[in-house]
Amino acid sequence: MFLWSTGFIGAKFGLPYAEPLTFLLVRYLLVMGLMLPVALATRAPWPRDARQWFHIGVSGILVHATYLGGVFSSIAHGLPAGVSSLVVGIQPLLTAVGAGWLLGERVVPRQWLGLVLGFAGVALVLSNKLAGVAAWGPQVWPALIALAGITAGTLYQKRFCPSFDLRTGAIAQFLPSAVVTFLVASQIEHFRIDWTPQFGFAMAWLVLVLSLGAISLLNLLIRRGSAVNVASMFYLTPPSTALIAWFLFDETLTGLALVGMVLAVIGVYLSRKP
Repeated sequence: MFLWSTGFIGAKFGLPYAEPLTFLLVRYLLVMGLMLPVALATRAPWPRDARQWFHIGVSGILVHATYLGGVFSSIAHGLPAGVSSLVVGIQPLLTAVGAGWLLGERVVPRQWLGLVLGFAGVALVLSNKLAGVAAWGPQVWPALIALAGITAGTLYQKRFCPSFDLRTGAIAQFLPSAVVTFLVASQIEHFRIDWTPQFGFAMAWLVLVLSLGAISLLNLLIRRGSAVNVASMFYLTPPSTALIAWFLFDETLTGLALVGMVLAVIGVYLSRKP
């Protein structure tokens, strides 16, 4: 989750120089351009049939196009990153509800306590960033779409395609994500990019560290762990982001934020089932 949390830092560096969906479209194309030669050179196994291609593709659209598109769009249109993080932070609770219904996973009281404590910790970590936000208006809708995407994507992947090769699976996930992102961007954006050194750094970081590193680790976690275990780890993203922002941008860490970090860690510990 430390690597995952750096995505917000990458967005902070890159979004001033590109429209959000255009930014993501270039990111997806670069990931596929890097992974295709690797998959061919190593003779990685491709999805067996159209059904597997479909399920991996749907999971990619939900986890990448929907989640990332919603987060980047909300931040680009003025929603404070703290508010966006808090909205998306509801995901472990929603996943716990869906895991029992769709996957048959039993969520015990200890896990529910951990999920509630984790969300409370996230709220405390972000409390100073939420001050003065009286009305979010339409800005919050992309964040809510992102919340729906990452929740549904985690459950869908765990249910229909928990195991696939990470090399060819990346292409199977990012290809439909790029198509969907292009279709939406063509209607609401102008494909504007300012190719500055800051944008280049942000893009390189998000492609190499996030899309190839953190996403591969997320896929492994979904393959090996329960949906609730995986989702609870997302409670560690806002605390990690706050620490990185404190180190890189000298942002203030309040006493409440430190208490919230402790609560988030305790919540993740309690909500994980061996």
